[in-house]
Amino acid sequence: MASPMSQYLSEFVATAMLILLGNGVVAGALLNQSKAQGAGWGVITAAWGLAVLIGIYIAGPTSGAIMNPALTIALAAIGKLSWAVVPGFVLAQVAGAFLGATLVWLTYLAHWRVSDDPELKRAIFCTSPAIRDTKANLLTEAIGTFALTFGALAIGANTLAPGMGPLGVGLLVVVIGMSLGGPTGYAINPARDLGPRIAHALLPIAGKGGSDWGYAWVPVVAPIVGAVLGAFAFQAAYG
Repeated sequence: MASPMSQYLSEFVATAMLILLGNGVVAGALLNQSKAQGAGWGVITAAWGLAVLIGIYIAGPTSGAIMNPALTIALAAIGKLSWAVVPGFVLAQVAGAFLGATLVWLTYLAHWRVSDDPELKRAIFCTSPAIRDTKANLLTEAIGTFALTFGALAIGANTLAPGMGPLGVGLLVVVIGMSLGGPTGYAINPARDLGPRIAHALLPIAGKGGSDWGYAWVPVVAPIVGAVLGAFAFQAAYG
């Protein structure tokens, strides 16, 4: 078994790659004069699923490639991960997400100044609801993360050919985005939202607006609740 430091490093690198590729497709679809501008929701959801797949291939052999504090806490809650490594995992995931978002900013460096809408620029980094209703937004994120957790555990419980488990999880993320992502942008991962939101607040992004900290707690708290409920539901159903 890999040492805790090796596991933390794997989570950091895998989460950075996840955000580089996931937030990168959003930047390509939204920023002016990008060759991918206007690519649309289907491309975004597909790329996010592939980003998860690549992250799992990177860190799966070392840390399990959790890349998600909510899932990390849920796995610890049902005894599949030691609580002793949870703080290190969470810190590595958030830090990796910050790095990945920073790399997206650098990749599209010439495009920020030719794009006018500060809300679209923020959307490249973090989520916001289509309709701002706190109770509904919490429910949406909890349901999405419940589906992610229950589905990922179910995939892991199957006997699959080598390498097919990560593909299943990637496809799960695609279908969650397509089916459940419309109301809130499907953060379903506190690190995916918080790390890039911090990056948005700190980086000298041309023409940026506020980072919407009033909403920031929703994609942190709701995914944790949904993931824990999903993990316990799976354990109750399948042992």
